[in-house]
Amino acid sequence: MKLMKITAYVLDGHEFQIRPAPVERAWMDATGDRFAYRCLPLAIANAHGWEILCPGGFSAGWNGKPELSAIGVLGDPGVVPPALSHFGHGILTFHIPCLFRTEPGIDLLVQGPINRPKDAIAPLTAIVETDWAPYTFTMNWKFTRPGTPVRFEKGEPICHIWPLARGALESVETEQRPLSDAPDLKQKYDDWNASRLNFNAKLKEPGSDEQHRKWQKLYHQGLMQDGSEADAPGHRTRLRLKPFAAKRAGKE
Repeated sequence: MKLMKITAYVLDGHEFQIRPAPVERAWMDATGDRFAYRCLPLAIANAHGWEILCPGGFSAGWNGKPELSAIGVLGDPGVVPPALSHFGHGILTFHIPCLFRTEPGIDLLVQGPINRPKDAIAPLTAIVETDWAPYTFTMNWKFTRPGTPVRFEKGEPICHIWPLARGALESVETEQRPLSDAPDLKQKYDDWNASRLNFNAKLKEPGSDEQHRKWQKLYHQGLMQDGSEADAPGHRTRLRLKPFAAKRAGKE
């Protein structure tokens, strides 16, 4: 696989923190036996990119009106709030003090922190052509309910980024067919579905082997329903992304 590079040029005099997104989530830690982590697609998505962190704690609220003044922002003592009302209509805007550069043909997907639900406000998503634009971008959150204060802590993720090839989606050929058109795949699905239903039924039986195992690990282990290895090159159970290494000014 060809190596890809993303460079983050931080505006002079500004604070900027970015890190590989961790797999851990507080709400997932709080589930019984941390069972939420058994969902491998969820855990992989958690770590699929880098998180930009909030430089200072503050609170914000919206009165439900469209004017710029409808949003109030209050920083913690000694903190200049890193977000403001810029667009109106209940949108809270973070100016990201960094100019990202990607390789030719590579965009940057800019979105809210993955699998980090936040009450009364929702992150908006954008795609930026960072291979040519000499412009910074904003990270925007839209209030979903007026009259409810929202809190952002210092060090809390406010933005999640990852690269994607421009035009990749347009090149995808799509079609929709009944599963019966693929007899071999249908048989594998039927076998798995029967096994899954049986496992879930026995999971409720006290002292059963299924109750001891707690969950089927076929997808997690890259196995087929009969226990054989799947034809799954590149199957992964964890992402290990590189941090943005800081370099001194003028040094390449």
